[in-house]
Order: sequence, then structure tokens, then C-alpha cells
Amino acid sequence: MSLFKRIKNIIAKPEPLRPEKSVLSLTAGDVCEVSLVTFQVTGRTQNRSRNAVLLTLQDGTDVRYLAIEERERTVYELFESIDGRLDTFNEVPTTLELDGRMYHLEEQYSGFILCTGRTPFKQGGEQHVWEFKSDDMKLLRIEWQDGRFMLYAGEEVLPADVRVLRGT
Repeated sequence: MSLFKRIKNIIAKPEPLRPEKSVLSLTAGDVCEVSLVTFQVTGRTQNRSRNAVLLTLQDGTDVRYLAIEERERTVYELFESIDGRLDTFNEVPTTLELDGRMYHLEEQYSGFILCTGRTPFKQGGEQHVWEFKSDDMKLLRIEWQDGRFMLYAGEEVLPADVRVLRGT
């Protein structure tokens, strides 16, 4: 190595450190741990107007969905898809009974989403979401986009139970 290259390397600024991945910035290929189970992120649905993300997680053949929303505190909810359908998105009731449990409508919103990777909806667009909660703190989430419903059942997850293991 020449003398000039050595001096240049000594004077050159070091490459800035990349910020660590946060749970809100995870993308397909990253790995995270939720409630002591290691998942690979295979898809991401983002609603920018709400600062919310729905990650598609996979552990072998098990597929789960981690909903993350940043409000006054970051809220984590872990879901699995369930079978079911509704006739029209204009007639989603405010109370639903599922497996003997009553769910009450907590929140309803719509917004434009961006999809990357393997997600329940293959393209972005306007999406309508209904979030229900039962008296024993179980969650039910209904999504509608382009004539298709997705139903999810789940529960809240403590922030300490969600960790980023490896980011790309």
C-alpha cells in the first residue's frame, strides 16, 4: 500500500453507524421474537396516517400477525387468522359473538396502506378496519379491502415480550 493511501485512510472519516432496527421498521427477511417464539417477518402492511404496521410473521408453518401502533405508548397485538365472513362492509355490527364470547366495537377506521412481501392483501389501497375487544381482553380484528374480508383473533402483547433479533 502506498504512503498516500495510508494517509488518506487515516484522515478519512469513519462510516457512520447504522441505527438499530426498531419493531416499527422491520421488513421481510428480518427476525423477531414475540412471547419467546422466534418468527421471521415475511410481509408488512403499513398505514402511514395512523403510524401503524401489521407484520406477517412465520415460524415453520405457523403464520401470525403482529399489529404495532405508536400512540402515546406503543401498542402490540398478536393475531392469528380465523375463518369467517361478513356480507358487506357497510353492515359490520357493533357487537359480535364468536365461540360464546361477546366482542364489542372499540375502534373503526380506514386509510391507505402500503404492502410489501407476503401479506393477506397483495396490493396497497384503501382499507377499512374494525377492532373489537371482549370483556376478558381478547381481541378481534376485521379488515376489508377490495371486496375481501380478513378476520383475526388475538390478544395484547407486553412491549417487553417483543424483541428484534436480526435486521437486514
